[in-house]
Amino acid sequence: MSTYKEIHGTDIEVLSSDPANPVEGQVWYNSTSNVVKGVSINPGSWATGGDLGTARYYLAGAGTQTSALGFGGLGPSANTESYDGTSWTEVNDLNTARYGLAGAGTQTAALGFGGYVGAPVYYGAVTESWNGTSWTEVNDLNTGRIYLGGAGTNTAALAFGGTSPTTAATESWNGTSWTEVNDLNTARSDLGGDGTQTSALAFGGEGPPKVANTESWNGTSWTEVNDLNTARQTLGSTGADNTNALAFGGFDPSPAKTGATESWNGTSWTELNDLNISRYGLGGAGTNTSGLGFGGGGIPGSTTATEEWNVGPQTVTFSDS
Repeated sequence: MSTYKEIHGTDIEVLSSDPANPVEGQVWYNSTSNVVKGVSINPGSWATGGDLGTARYYLAGAGTQTSALGFGGLGPSANTESYDGTSWTEVNDLNTARYGLAGAGTQTAALGFGGYVGAPVYYGAVTESWNGTSWTEVNDLNTGRIYLGGAGTNTAALAFGGTSPTTAATESWNGTSWTEVNDLNTARSDLGGDGTQTSALAFGGEGPPKVANTESWNGTSWTEVNDLNTARQTLGSTGADNTNALAFGGFDPSPAKTGATESWNGTSWTELNDLNISRYGLGGAGTNTSGLGFGGGGIPGSTTATEEWNVGPQTVTFSDS
């Protein structure tokens, strides 16, 4: 049998402690712990983050894994919280308490739109813009709705799907007003969404029934692409554009909650490691390599739990078994 040196042309390093920044494929012997270690690429896993201050579900999210915003939620709630990569801090509330809304943008420049606002309107069209300190009411959606998908920034956003009743309507935001554009191919609510105003993805949801449909937006129209592996509704979602997305949690089948996590590479979905806590109606932020999932329901009840998704190098310990 070939030795490590014969294969790689060098002996295994002997180190008294693990290297600070190891690279993929690196192998060393830790003389302090008397074990051989190496670095492999983690295809993706969830780790516990700091808890929300207020337990809730059907909330919206914006931003990145280390700089996120969570707002709204079942109550209905106006609570807004800011995440710094370690802990959540309560900041100024939405002007209109609601749940089932969509979010877009960043921790310091976000947009919240739609959501259940209560009698007599129910299906809200309310849109609010966040400047890093407070929310300001701006022009409403043309179609009031709840459980919709969202993508983009607070000056260039996209709203799609939802219940009003169940709709395929898509609207584009230019920083001042919403304009109706081309509909989704499949009308649905409780769907996931991510991306930008010109490069977005819509996936999952309920027609009824629950669907696995995925559609890609190119700035003009929606095109059906490969389905999720697991059809579900009220799932968490995040991603950078229509080539980068993460789908996690949801109902599968209703009313059973799931922790299933899938990553989109622009062509197809791949099933990866589940959430540590199965749930539905959770908020999301980040990308499919560095994401955040927070809140959610079905624990039973709502939760404050936050989980961080990471893809990349990880240190492993080798054994002789």
